[in-house]
Order: sequence, then C-alpha cells, then structure tokens
Amino acid sequence: MTDARHRYRHLVARFTRVRAVVAGDLVADEFIYGRIDRVSREAPVLILRYGSTEIVPGGAGNAASNAAALGARVSVVGLLGRDSAGARLSTTLAASMDTRGVVRASRYVTPVKTRILAGGVHSAKQQVVRIDRAGSAIAPAAHRRVEAALVRAIARADVVVLSDYGSGLITPDVWQRARAAAGRVPPFVLVDSRYGLSGYTGLTACTPNEPEVEALVGVRIDDRIDVLERAGRTLLDELGCRAVLVTRGSRGMALFEPDRPTDHIPIVGSDEVADVTGAGDTVMAVFALSLAAGASFGEAARLANYAGGLVVMKRGTATVTTAELLEAIDASSDEGPGSRSDGLAATRTRSRGGRVRPRKAAR
Repeated sequence: MTDARHRYRHLVARFTRVRAVVAGDLVADEFIYGRIDRVSREAPVLILRYGSTEIVPGGAGNAASNAAALGARVSVVGLLGRDSAGARLSTTLAASMDTRGVVRASRYVTPVKTRILAGGVHSAKQQVVRIDRAGSAIAPAAHRRVEAALVRAIARADVVVLSDYGSGLITPDVWQRARAAAGRVPPFVLVDSRYGLSGYTGLTACTPNEPEVEALVGVRIDDRIDVLERAGRTLLDELGCRAVLVTRGSRGMALFEPDRPTDHIPIVGSDEVADVTGAGDTVMAVFALSLAAGASFGEAARLANYAGGLVVMKRGTATVTTAELLEAIDASSDEGPGSRSDGLAATRTRSRGGRVRPRKAAR
C-alpha cells in the first residue's frame, strides 16, 4: 500500500472522532417510481403504472446523512413543518444523528422536491419530471428557535457546515450572531450557498460548483483555464477563505489556496454518471470531515473527489459508506497532492495575473 493510500485510510478512520454540525435548509426529496405502461390517448404523454414512493433527506439533510454514514457524530440544525413530509424526514434523520436542533413549526410547510422516474421492466428508471413544493414563510419565532439551536450546537463542534439553499433560514447575519452568542468559532466552518455566497466571509472554505462561480463572478468558464484561474482567485480574495474548492462536473475539481498553485483534480472513475442529485452535498460532507480529521486541503479535496465519483453512480439522493470510500481509495493509483503518477493524479497550474470583480447572483 502506498503512503498516500495509507494516509487516506488513516483520515477516514478518524471520521468517527469528528463532531460535526450541519445547519441549513432541510428538504424532503421524494422519488416516485413507475413503469411505462402506454401512451395516453388524451395527450402525447406516457402513462406510468405506479411502483413505489421513497422520501429521503435532501438539502442540509443530505449533507448530514452523508457525514453520519461515514461515522461522524452529527448534529443537524434546521426547520421542519408539522406535516407528513416533516414527520417522515424527522424520523429518518433521528435514526443516525442528533436532531435536537431541528425545530418543528406548525405553520411551516416542509419543502418537498418530487422526482418522477420511469422505465421499462428491463431498463433503468430515468427522471422524467421534477415538481418542487417550496417551503412557506418562516415565522420570526421559529427563526429565533433555530438560531438558538445553532448557538448550542456550535459550542461543542469540531466542524460546522452551513447549507444555505436560499430560504433565509441560514444567512451570513444569522451565522455572525450565532458565533458571537456561542463565544467561540469552531476550528473549521464551511459554507455551501446557492445564492448568497458573497455574504459569507472569513470562513474556512466553500465548495461552489462552476455554474455558481460563473453567476457570482459574471464570467463564462467552459474549458478556459485562465478564466477559471482568475475567477477562483477572485473568490478566494473577496471571501477571505483559506480555500475555495470549485466542483466542475466531468472536468473534475479545482482547489484554490492563497500563495499556492491551483490544484486541478480530474474526476475519479467514469464520466458516465447515473444521477448527480445531491452530489454537491456529498462532496461538502467529506471535505468537511476530512479537514476536521486532520487532512490538508489537497487531501480533503481528493477524498471528497472519491466520494463524489461514487455517489453520482447511484440513483437518487444517496450517501457513501465508509467501506465504499475505502474501496475507492484502494482501487486508485493517485499518489496524493502534487503527484503525477497517472491520470488520477493532480495537474497544477500557476496563478496568473488579473482579477474579476464578483457580483451577487440574483435570487
């Protein structure tokens, strides 16, 4: 076994010691499976014969579930309604983590994302449509209870993940008030914000995907490494992070750190993915746990890359197990940050001049 693989396995083993807090928007991901029966005579659409329904944690719940599946001691902070979706989600989360920070509010409607998947008897189910039912407005009293729960949770956390999907539950102001009230800043604080990333400054790291970077900075990246370089360096400077990890789909990842060359990490495994649903939550969870376990940013990015490569081969909102992650590590010939042993090793690009002024993405 190479030194890099031994090091990765050591880090994964330390996940069980990590006390992680995941705070943010809890979403019920509903999957309805059916078999194609025939074409309707009413309209040119397929008629599906109903098969089954599955509801799993999405949003911050997915990030928390991934962390728990890898053995971390997870506390989740968020808001659920006293409706059927909220009840099922609360029960699912409580089976693997501390849910004392999950507030149940009678006037709040739990957001649900319903995906309808169809296929034949001998073919894989494919998503044909998604229906989103947004959560209702958050009452001030419920918001205060969530903020108080966040204060209690971060008082003993090794790492905090802020999962901001734009509901207004977790915002830069909420985080600043919570950390001030708690009287401490956990060793690692990471943010995944779909619309408000520019407001989160001075945190450990963030993990935007490439379209989010393009919207925030106002550029089109495509295959232009020089544009990616300027955009990544701009975010690093403006947010004051210790690292920015940009996920690029089939193009892999790009890790930006101050005063270090950009680390370009190719994807692990096949680029023929089954489902990208929730992959960003998996990457964030593994990146956060790795840092709290003692990994460098480069090591944490590679472990997150392994996990991301595994989860996109699964249907629906899924998690990665410790056994699967270790198997992926053993199967790889990646020699770690900076190595050039084969196609899985990183290539590195020196920082180039120029900056791009970021802009806030429209909500």
